[in-house]
Amino acid sequence: MISVGIGPLSLSIGHLLLVLAFVVALIVGALTGRKRQTPVSGTLADIFLVAMVAARIGFVVRYFEHYQSDLWGIIDIRDGGFDMVSGLMAALIFTAYLMWKHTAKRRALGSAVAAGLITWGFTTGVIALIHQQTQGFPEVALTNLNEQPVRLETIAGNRPTVVNLWATWCPPCIREMPVLEEAQLRYPGINFVFANQGEHPESIRKFLMEQNLNLSHVLSDRQGQFGRVVGSYGLPTTLFYSAEGNLVDTHLGELSHASLARSLERFDDADDTPESN
Repeated sequence: MISVGIGPLSLSIGHLLLVLAFVVALIVGALTGRKRQTPVSGTLADIFLVAMVAARIGFVVRYFEHYQSDLWGIIDIRDGGFDMVSGLMAALIFTAYLMWKHTAKRRALGSAVAAGLITWGFTTGVIALIHQQTQGFPEVALTNLNEQPVRLETIAGNRPTVVNLWATWCPPCIREMPVLEEAQLRYPGINFVFANQGEHPESIRKFLMEQNLNLSHVLSDRQGQFGRVVGSYGLPTTLFYSAEGNLVDTHLGELSHASLARSLERFDDADDTPESN
């Protein structure tokens, strides 16, 4: 499962697990702090905020070359660009400082943070293990724009493959298309497949012409089966398959040059490096 639908919204599993860990920390902090009359909910919120800001800063620093032409993109967190190592380190350092400064809160705060980290680490590990064991492309009925059946295995040809699930009515899908179009040229050793969800080939062809997009491997999934099979309930969704056909990464929401570069790092094939100019 990649995402969970909540009414008209969808939330990635990664973000959902993060929220779950924060809720667990709040509960443990409330129960532990009640005994000593030392509320820590506000302090936990501060730690969470510091962690998120640090995670964003760490990501931007790591992939700054992709933001140089669009500095406003640094604060556009819609691309999901967060470096969890930076966030975790900042959270631990800030927690240690708060525990040193507020001795009365040490036990409640330490218990809450530990519970949250254990919850996040365990659930994230389980999800990662499930993804690592996911092999092969899903069996869904796909056609090209001439309505001829197409198999993903044939397109993949033992090369890393990026599958983008999208629709013409989806604004973030439209915004990320130029990023993916450019990536096709920059990474010739990787297949890029665009599986439209639920629309007629003629509507797709008209959209591509209007947007002046030159995309390879544009397919139609008229029944929208791909998203359901892989457990994605939001668009756009991008899936990254290794040369062996294993699902190595997923991304829910709009891709930026930086977030796409991070996901492509999961491919370790020698042919995946960009062509030199």
